[in-house]
Formats: sequence, C-alpha cells, structure tokens
Amino acid sequence: MEKVRNSKAAYYANKIAVKSEPGLTSTQLMLHNHDLKPVEPARRQWGPWNFVGFWVADSFNINTWMISSAYIVDGLSWWQSWICVWLGYSLAGAFVCTTGRIGATYHISFPVVARSSFGIWGALWPVFNRAAMACIWYGVQAWIGGTCVYLMIRSIWNDWRNDNGNGTGGIKNGIPNSGTNTVAFVSFFLFWLGSLPAIWFPVEKIRHLFTVKSYFVPTAGVAFFIWAVVRAKGIGPIVYQPGRVKGSELGWLMVRGTMSSIANFAALIINDPDFARFAKKPSDAFLPQLLTIPIGFGVTSFIGIIVSSSSVVIFGKPIWNPLDLLESFLEEGGSAQRFGVFIIAAAFTLAQLGTNIAANSVSAGTDLTALAPRFISIRRGGYVCALVGLVMCPWNLLSSTNSFTTYLSAYSVFLSSIAGVMVCDYYFVRKGFLDVKQLYSGKRTAPYYFTYGFHLKAYTAYIAGIMINVVGFAGAVGRDVPVGAKRIYDLNYFAGFIVAALVYYGLCRIWPVPATSDTWLEVGDEITELSVAYGDSDESVNRYRDEEEGGVLSDRSASVAKERTEATKKEY
Repeated sequence: MEKVRNSKAAYYANKIAVKSEPGLTSTQLMLHNHDLKPVEPARRQWGPWNFVGFWVADSFNINTWMISSAYIVDGLSWWQSWICVWLGYSLAGAFVCTTGRIGATYHISFPVVARSSFGIWGALWPVFNRAAMACIWYGVQAWIGGTCVYLMIRSIWNDWRNDNGNGTGGIKNGIPNSGTNTVAFVSFFLFWLGSLPAIWFPVEKIRHLFTVKSYFVPTAGVAFFIWAVVRAKGIGPIVYQPGRVKGSELGWLMVRGTMSSIANFAALIINDPDFARFAKKPSDAFLPQLLTIPIGFGVTSFIGIIVSSSSVVIFGKPIWNPLDLLESFLEEGGSAQRFGVFIIAAAFTLAQLGTNIAANSVSAGTDLTALAPRFISIRRGGYVCALVGLVMCPWNLLSSTNSFTTYLSAYSVFLSSIAGVMVCDYYFVRKGFLDVKQLYSGKRTAPYYFTYGFHLKAYTAYIAGIMINVVGFAGAVGRDVPVGAKRIYDLNYFAGFIVAALVYYGLCRIWPVPATSDTWLEVGDEITELSVAYGDSDESVNRYRDEEEGGVLSDRSASVAKERTEATKKEY
C-alpha cells in the first residue's frame, strides 16, 4: 500500500515538474532546469536597441519622477539635486554593465553567477534575499499602479472616489478597519489582475512590452510637461530658488542624494545578468546600458522638477507626486482635462506595469527558480511573486512611508556586499574564467563546491561589507551614533561594495580558490547547447580532483587554464 502511495506521489511530482535536461541526478535537479541553463543562441534575441528601449521604459516611473524632490525640500537647489541624479545613475549604469557583462558573456542568470563566488548551495542565501525584496517591491509598485488605475477610472466616472461622508458623493467604504478603502483596493486589484497576462511571456519575448512602453510613456510624459508649463505660463519658481545649505553640509547632502540614486538601483545591479544573458553578444549590453540609464533617468527627473515647479503657480504649492497633481487637475473639472488625465494616467499605468515586470516579477521568478528548480520556472515564480504582492497588503507598509523607505534604502547595504563579492570574484580573482558546466555540479570534487557547498571566504567578505554600515544605519533610524559612522553610512553602497570586494580579494590571495586563470580568459562565446549531466568520465571534474581527501583544489596556472579552454570548447 505504501509503495502504491509513493508511486502516485512520484507520478504527480513528475507531472508538475518543470522542463529540465534528461539524465540528471537528484542533486542536479536542485541546480538545473530550462530557465536556469545557459541561454542557447536561438533565445539570444536582445539587441542593442532592445536594451535602450528597456531602460528608457524603466526610467519613466513615479519614483524617478520624484527622486529629486526630497533633496530640494532638504535644501538643495534644483540643479544641485539634478547633478546628484546624473552622477548617481551614471555610477549605477557602470555597476550594471559590470555585472551584466557576466550574464551577457556566459548567458547565465544571477542565481547561477552567484554560485561561482558564494558556492553551489551558498548562493541560495543571496538569491533568497533578492527574491524576498522583489516580492515586497512588487506589491508596493502594484499599489502605486492601482492609484494610476484609480485616476483612469475617475477621469471617466467622477464618482469613483472614496465617500468622505460630506455629501459630495463617492463610493461608500465596504471594508472598514482594513487600512484601505473600497475604491483604492479595487483599483489596486484591477492593476494586479491586469498585470498577470504580462507575466506569462518568456523573458526573451517581453522586450516587445518595453519597446511599446519606450514610445508611449515618454511621449505622454513630455505632453504632461508641456501641459503644466502652458498652464503655469512658465516653468514656475522652484527653478529660481537658490540652495539653502552651504559648505560641508552641502557636500554631504549631495553625497546622500547621489547614493539615493544608486540605492534605487541596488537590486537591478545584481540581477542585470537575468536580462543581459539574452544579449546576442556582450557588446549589445554594454554601451546601450551605460548611456541610456543616466540619460533616461536624468531626463525623467528633470521633467518631474519642472512640472512640480509649475504646480506652484497653478495650485499655490509644490506637488511633487505626479499622481496627486493629476488628481488636482481632475478636481478642477472639464472634459478636456479629464481626457488629458486619462491618457497620462494610462501612460503611468503602463510605466508601473513595465517597471514591476522588469525589476520585480522576472527577478523574483528567476530567483525562485533557483530556490526550487524542480518545480518552479520563471513563469511560475512570477505568479508566486504576484500572489505574495497581493496578500502582503502593501497599503499597510506604505501607511508609514518614511520608516518603510528608510528600511528599504538600508537594504541596499546587503545587496552592495553581494555585488562586491561577485564583481571581485569574476574580474580580479577568476579573471573572467568560469567553467559553466561545473556551476551545475553538486559533486564534492567540483570547483564551486568549496566547503559543503558554501564558500566561507565569500560569506566573510559579505558580512564585513554589511558591518561597515551597521552603526551608521542605527543613526539613520534615529539612534545617537558618532559622526564618522554617519559619514560612512552616507557612502553606504560604496562602503559595502568596496569593503566586501577588498576582504574577498585578500582572503582569496591568502587561500587561493580553484577554477581561476592567471590571465584574462573568457570562454562564454563557446557556449551553444551545454549538457550538464554527469558522464562516466567527467574530465572537467577530474581536472579539479582534490590532492587529498578534503584538501584544497589545485590547478591554477595559466597553462592549465588554456587546457581547460580547449576542453571546454569540446564539451560545449
């Protein structure tokens, strides 16, 4: 009887299992499936203009529109704040290209790249961190998208608003004591529901969504810009206001503004391989990202500054949130204004959809695939992310915006340490060499197995990168800490990245790691269709055989690296 139950369980498990290479062991099925394997040439469909469209589309969102506002309010002039945006996103673009090259060269995603530095099983912790953040942000961005849907509906039906009991109409709240109301929740749910079809498409195909978004959304943004300037009969007073801070205070405020831009990109920096792996060739993912990121985000931020400045003339106060400004236009009434609000709100809805898919859904789907490769694909992981974004009740998180934003920004410290280890490992320790087949090997003798599948040197560096910012973070949430700690935390992303990278490099110099090269050696162009199933004579594993049981793996010379290259070409 028990044997029958086990056979039925195995039957149903196989029915829901995702596509993977035949002949894999049980361990390999925890490391490989169709979405985790290196992208074969047929699916490398992202050219340079696809990356341009991707980042143009991603740059136009509510957060970017408002990113300058906090620092203008704190005392910077508009142009000082704008310099922070340009500088921050230029640096973010450089970081993106640095990690993206790994994916574009070897055509592997972030969870697989992380195995080379953190270990076959050690990579699961960084991956889990990224997946958790993606799910949280999915809910938050979907809630903002719901506000866009609310404006679209209200521009058609003015009674689509909450009934405040003042006799002016509206929808009565049917979910009291929930932290939200019927109008806001239904708008959010409609956005959430409308996002589900976009998750269905494979990553190599969703480039078309970003192409459409890159045309429609910026056009609507420019129209919003012209509309506001015409209504205000000028660009408003904010652009004429001088900065209110001087000296060192000005310098450190600009540093914080720059770091804020990078912190917004912390998650995208480490997961850029998820998209770059679909590049036709590595150069397609380099200049398009390096140039488009600062230009796209800088222009969007500028439009946000000018429109908000114009709002001072139109409504007597600066309205930094574009959705609040659109609602103010609706309050004025008029069919022409309602039509304009509908079009612009629709553009913002598409903007939020694209941002949520790019930054959260695909990232979470890829990460969840690595956490349970046997049963989760990117598509299934995307739907799990969407479900978490719904049930987490994002309106409760946003009820205390300041503390929520502070903690989310602080999370970039954890991600910067991961990026520091990954970049140092690839560029300075391994000098571009990865034995891709071994990234799917669970054998103890495999070069990325390290200590029980965990690379302790990587974890030491990761913790060091976090610890350098811990005291400063306490100051950011209101604790009394030394000024020096605050200044280090002002440079939080750089501090975490640099410390993690230096510690990792130092440890690897003292205790060298296997599968490295003495000269720059990238062999990703040889990857076409890679079989990772164990063979009877696995030369690649034998090449890294321990000198003694439990000993340190050897073979690190440049000549051996060249031999590996030739063997790799034959295997690929």
